[in-house]
Amino acid sequence: MASPPWCASSRSPLVLSSLLILLSLPLLFLLAPRILAPKTLPPIPASDELDDLALFRRAATVASSRGLRVRLSSPPKVAFLFLTNSDLFFAPLWERFFRGHAGLFNIYVHADPTVSVAPPRSIFRDRFVPAKPTQRASPTLISAARRLLAAALLDDPANAFFALVSQYCVPLHSFRFVYNALFEAGPRYRSFIEILAGEPELWSRYVARGDDVMLPEVPFDQFRVGSQFFVLTRRHALLVVRDRRLWNKFRRPCLKSRENSCYPEEHYFPTLLSTQDPAGCSGYTLTRVNWTGSVGGHPHTYGPAEVTADLVGELRRSNGTHSYLFARKFSPACLGPLMEIANSVLFRE
Repeated sequence: MASPPWCASSRSPLVLSSLLILLSLPLLFLLAPRILAPKTLPPIPASDELDDLALFRRAATVASSRGLRVRLSSPPKVAFLFLTNSDLFFAPLWERFFRGHAGLFNIYVHADPTVSVAPPRSIFRDRFVPAKPTQRASPTLISAARRLLAAALLDDPANAFFALVSQYCVPLHSFRFVYNALFEAGPRYRSFIEILAGEPELWSRYVARGDDVMLPEVPFDQFRVGSQFFVLTRRHALLVVRDRRLWNKFRRPCLKSRENSCYPEEHYFPTLLSTQDPAGCSGYTLTRVNWTGSVGGHPHTYGPAEVTADLVGELRRSNGTHSYLFARKFSPACLGPLMEIANSVLFRE
């Protein structure tokens, strides 16, 4: 008896392959739910979706490959990341700060596209990154900071430090002082980011999205808080743009009844870095903030009459472990007084 056609594999490989695929389909349908089931909570519609994910993946891939093969022929640089939802009020002061130090820094600006921001001149021109709307006390501020980090990683392999500042931040020292302070640690740099545990109201912030929503990725004993503004090393910037696990938790919206405890931008970065590389972090920020008399969660805002050499000296002072390099929050009207003391006080070392 002649063999049926489907047994002649040597003569009909295409037929046999097709048959095997058909026979395996029931098994695939049974396994699909397990294979495709997400290991964490499903993604939530937010301001950064597929386009941001593509940006972060590209930044991580490019930065990693560069790290393996690039040998810098120029000095390492500091990437200044400006996060703003208004005009860059202190652009003239920053321009004076950067003057004479070309090749040692880069500038990147994330400006909320829903707000009309006057295009600055000089060194800020053409330094704006693709941006999305931001809102205080929401994951959108984390997304914006991650976009800035990704843009800086893609732009220049010489970027070694990434300093996040706002439109209300001002430098407290000369560029040379800031540069030397960051790189004095040697080849194994640390990130300067505030990481605090056991702070008042930490529990209420932890459960702002729901009592058990942060579990299992973020148990309460690993939940941290710190200043929104930091200076990260390149390896930590890369860690941030690679992260999906913690981000899928922190991007979740807070409950309406607990919105007053929702400040994810003060928790995501400290929590991520303290769980991944606590020894590589200083535990403190380099941006001085005055919380005396704060209103509605906002720090004290300095006015023109307060801008003096004594104030600069006070803002520079710390708890003895470091000197602050930047300060906030200054009203736009402070530009004139600050420019008057820029050369004689701020940038005089």
